[in-house]
Amino acid sequence: MTSCFMSFLLLCSLSVMASAEPAGCKIRITDKGLDMLKSETQKFVEEELSNITMPEMKGEEGRLQYTINDVKITELNLTHADLQFIPDVGLLFDVQNSSISLTFNRRILYWFFYDTGNINASADGVNINTILSLIRDEEGRLKINNMSCDAKISKMSAKFSGTLGTVYGFLARFLTTGMRFLLNQKICPALNHAAVVHVNSMLETIPVRAEVDQFIGIDYSLTDDPVVTSHGLDMHFRGMFFDLSNQKSSLVNYAVEPIIKEYDRMVYLALSEFFFDSGLFSYYTAGVFQMDIVNEKMPKDLEMLLRTTYFGLIMMLNPALVDAPLSLQLAVNSPPKTSIKTSGATVVMTAIVNVMVLPPGQPPVQLSSMTMETKFNAKVSMTGKRLSFHADLRRFKIFSNQSALESLALIPLQAPLKTMLQMSMVPLINNWTKRGVRIPLADGMDFIEEVVEYHNGFIVIGANLHFSKGLREMMAGSTETEQQTTNTTTSSTA
Repeated sequence: MTSCFMSFLLLCSLSVMASAEPAGCKIRITDKGLDMLKSETQKFVEEELSNITMPEMKGEEGRLQYTINDVKITELNLTHADLQFIPDVGLLFDVQNSSISLTFNRRILYWFFYDTGNINASADGVNINTILSLIRDEEGRLKINNMSCDAKISKMSAKFSGTLGTVYGFLARFLTTGMRFLLNQKICPALNHAAVVHVNSMLETIPVRAEVDQFIGIDYSLTDDPVVTSHGLDMHFRGMFFDLSNQKSSLVNYAVEPIIKEYDRMVYLALSEFFFDSGLFSYYTAGVFQMDIVNEKMPKDLEMLLRTTYFGLIMMLNPALVDAPLSLQLAVNSPPKTSIKTSGATVVMTAIVNVMVLPPGQPPVQLSSMTMETKFNAKVSMTGKRLSFHADLRRFKIFSNQSALESLALIPLQAPLKTMLQMSMVPLINNWTKRGVRIPLADGMDFIEEVVEYHNGFIVIGANLHFSKGLREMMAGSTETEQQTTNTTTSSTA
């Protein structure tokens, strides 16, 4: 009984530990960002409501027979619209005291009088209240879980053109009552389809797991449900890179969790040391941090210095090797480590450098093995939706793996090896990182006016938002992406 109880406690503790995974990346969208989105949301809602279709209305009232069809919404005036956060729930889109203009065709038979024509109608006192609930789905993606909607039209009037004024007056009251009822029933389903289907399709274009390059990928799955307050929406992402050739190999996150305190800008992005460490770890396990400097890759002055330094050893081993090509084999021997302080970010990297002589047609001969310790300054930047960093060599040190005496002999190699590193390894690292990695934002939404702040253990980037596409275009883009994916899957299956 006791063992069962202890097993239960162990399972509970493991469950709590699993659910409490710290975030490597956080994004906050503030109410200032929401204000910018409000106009796009209003425009999108107006377009969705303009596409509402109404059924044909037929009926008889005594001697009066009527048919109403081809109902079209010609204008929406959502002047009093608001978009705001609802704490612990999601978003509220609220429309108050607005109006809708419509036109429709009539066919009327009253006794022996037959009449056709166009009718202009207007709905006033339009109130729409929609609440969107935001959650994390099973894949770790932001999703609209459900939408509650309440739509009411206070009054509706119609203007008829024709000669049967008394009949039309009665008909107007009769028809507008029915049409107001139908319109009330149509608004919420239209908005529900727009939110749950179209918006979720757009959210699905935001990568959860995606390739960064041919070596590594990135995991942007949400670690928990989004946190909504009255002033902002906070999303906590795993923010972990992985080796594409071994996706099960991952780094445990022991880093300080990033903290966002500000609300002054439209959007904030916070990244912990783990975010960068996991990228360097993934490149390391993928075998990227290895290079062989030989022949034309080796600077002539460095080659001459190596031959001078190891001339005696070469003569002792085999005088015939004096003119054989020399090689520097460089391999990072442990995952590089990032450190973020208020003064900036640095990366420490340790590598083994083997000096080899390459006799033609024979196995390479090792002349020396040394350890190289380097420290880089890392500058983080953001362009659009892509995060990148640039490395500059700050500190360099080599020492022999064989003896302290040989370490003294390596002092003349310090400067040329540092120059070689700046000319070969540093550009190689920057070439991998200059393309950058996409942050989890929808297509058509970009960062502008970025400000990078360094804290102890994490970086916070505050920015404003720029929409290069309207919300409708972003929806259309998500539909095209979904169709392309479907077509690709169908073709591969065939």
